[in-house]
Amino acid sequence: MNPSLKFILVLIIALEVSFTNSIVGNVILIVVGLLYLLVKRVKLKRLLWILLIALIPAIGLLISQVLYAKSSHAGILLFTRIYVYVIYGAAFTLTTKLYELVNSLEQNLHLPSKFVYGAMAAFNLLPEIQAEVNKIKTASLMRGVKLHWWSPTLYFKAILSAIRWSENLAQGMESHGFVEGQSRTFYEPVKITMVDWLVFVFNVILLQAILLLL
Repeated sequence: MNPSLKFILVLIIALEVSFTNSIVGNVILIVVGLLYLLVKRVKLKRLLWILLIALIPAIGLLISQVLYAKSSHAGILLFTRIYVYVIYGAAFTLTTKLYELVNSLEQNLHLPSKFVYGAMAAFNLLPEIQAEVNKIKTASLMRGVKLHWWSPTLYFKAILSAIRWSENLAQGMESHGFVEGQSRTFYEPVKITMVDWLVFVFNVILLQAILLLL
């Protein structure tokens, strides 16, 4: 499915689940989401780790509703909602490449180019920032100073490096002819096909049947 349509579909699922009270519908959505992740060959270890992390807030909500609100139905409902959010968020992020998503957002939803390139730059700079943090820690140890993860000095120096990288990136984009607001051609055009629309509409209709009829 087209990344933009997939993104909109996940948003629709999250919004509708937030305003419906069907535990059975939530459970069906959870099962469907898990099957989708397995079909997409997501690593089982990663999937189990995601489910385990979600278990902490889910159990917290369940216990608080049962003990204080005296409502087991509300507790189970919130428990299943958490897992719907987590599973479909994982289904989107683990099966959609960032490059494909931002290209689709720019071409299909007409998101401004500066936001698209800003998002790509931010994600691509994350490994560089992590490496820079390690360098700063090592340099500090050579001077006999140990910087912990909560040390303001560590993050201040990392921010300075990020600012320098962003300036270099902006100069590089300008040198390659990027002008904000002007029309551009695309090396890889992204189109929404009829099949994409059919799959999207089918999933939306199926969602209504699951949440409203069960």
